[in-house]
Amino acid sequence: MDLVIRDARVIDGSAAPSYRADVAVAGGRVAEIHREDSPGPRPSGARTLDAGGLALAPGFIDMHAHSDLALLRDPDHSAKAAQGVTLEVLGQDGLSYAPVDDRTLAEVRRSIAGWNGDGADIDFDWRTVGGYLDRLDRNFGGRGIAVNAAYLIPQGTVRMYAVGWEDRPATAAELDRMRRLVAEGMREGAVGMSSGLTYTPGMYADDAELTELCRVVAAHGGYYCPHHRSYGAGALEAYGEMVRLTRSAGCSLHLAHATMNFGVNEGRAPELLALLDDALDAGADISLDTYPYTPGCTTLAAMLPGWASEGGPRAVLDRLADPDTAARVRHDLEVTGSDGCHGVPIEWDTIEISGTGEPGLAAYVGLTVAESAERRGEEPWTVARRLLVEDRLGTTILQHVGHEENVRQIMRHRVHTGGSDGILQGDKPHPRAYGTFPHYLGRYARELGVLSLEECVAHLTARPAARLRLPDRGLVREGYRADLVLFDPDTVAAGSTFDEPRALPTGIPHVLIDGRFVIEDGRRTQVLAGRSVRRAA
Repeated sequence: MDLVIRDARVIDGSAAPSYRADVAVAGGRVAEIHREDSPGPRPSGARTLDAGGLALAPGFIDMHAHSDLALLRDPDHSAKAAQGVTLEVLGQDGLSYAPVDDRTLAEVRRSIAGWNGDGADIDFDWRTVGGYLDRLDRNFGGRGIAVNAAYLIPQGTVRMYAVGWEDRPATAAELDRMRRLVAEGMREGAVGMSSGLTYTPGMYADDAELTELCRVVAAHGGYYCPHHRSYGAGALEAYGEMVRLTRSAGCSLHLAHATMNFGVNEGRAPELLALLDDALDAGADISLDTYPYTPGCTTLAAMLPGWASEGGPRAVLDRLADPDTAARVRHDLEVTGSDGCHGVPIEWDTIEISGTGEPGLAAYVGLTVAESAERRGEEPWTVARRLLVEDRLGTTILQHVGHEENVRQIMRHRVHTGGSDGILQGDKPHPRAYGTFPHYLGRYARELGVLSLEECVAHLTARPAARLRLPDRGLVREGYRADLVLFDPDTVAAGSTFDEPRALPTGIPHVLIDGRFVIEDGRRTQVLAGRSVRRAA
């Protein structure tokens, strides 16, 4: 054996009661599990690690990550590795960097600079899904990446490529091109397709178009992961739309950051769960992910009405520069409730600036738009418009619109998994980027008892592995990959807070990927054991 982990409390990912055992690793896989009451000799190996009763679990799977460029630029990536994350699912919310042509790449880089930076430090030497996955594998001189990564084909990027930024139905030829792009991406290893249906240009797709693309995804054994059309006014209708659409297409459904936000949805989680239970009982294949926090995180530009974003980023800035058009945007935001803000009139005291691309705007970070306006003796819209224009749509925000009781009820559901939705950009990012998984274990399992420890681990490991159809991950089993986390159930906790969002967690001393230590004694090693994880044929 390469490694024997002695006297571990094995929480194997199945939700079954934990047990004491020695776990032996060889060739990057779990080779033997010797329970404390098993007969015969204990395994021995080239190296022994005394777990001393630490919990040993499968590596955590982040079902909703925005590390698409971070994995290429940062060999350390402790934001996720230190949490025990061994696999991230990228390509989220319908916007990412493959498949593209030169025009589309330039546009998508600009439109999601608030999520990933503008990419000026990245050599974009790929254009296809397969090319991006290959790039992950050969990154850093062929050493790979910090953690494993799977990829969803971003439907908004596909529409950008085939149709552009126009708010209209796709032509037959354009729809056929989108089908081909999705099929090619699935054949090249994507695990499914994502959408951002409050983001442009993905929101311009109607249900018929989405259904056709989901049929392609289903034909290749993938799943559809929508950020649906509303998490505010009309949220239940938006969830129902996704259930009906995927059932019509015969496609598996995974609901992204599934929650019920804004005042109109306080206390309404049971209605969502009843909707999902009815569909599951009728045979639908549905799962969901959430992060264990109440605020959301996105870009300030995402709040704008869809009509204002038609034509792409340059057109948005032109509209904001025109006083009459800007006044119309303001009315939609503050009075009507824009589709970008989920149909709810915006409350500027809930919009906290978390990061700006322009250093000269850093004074706004950490303040709500309402606070900044009060300090400057201005109206909130004046502040918001200035940020949008001067930061060229790159401003990131925290949106304080969630409800704790909704968060707790949804995380208990039988198809729930964990996803950080972690945006790593900005001076003051959401602490979920650095803290989601230990926060589940420490806050919601140990302190609040919302989930037992065994149940919580299952939500973060075996359930997501099943959704991704990974036959050898997500459980501590002989023959499975040795993606493992050792943590202390009594002390594990998120170090990140809203004041110190990049603080690393405590109580996670060891993390292994393919049997190699990426975190050892609480410190990041130089090991790059991550690779692309592609859909199995």
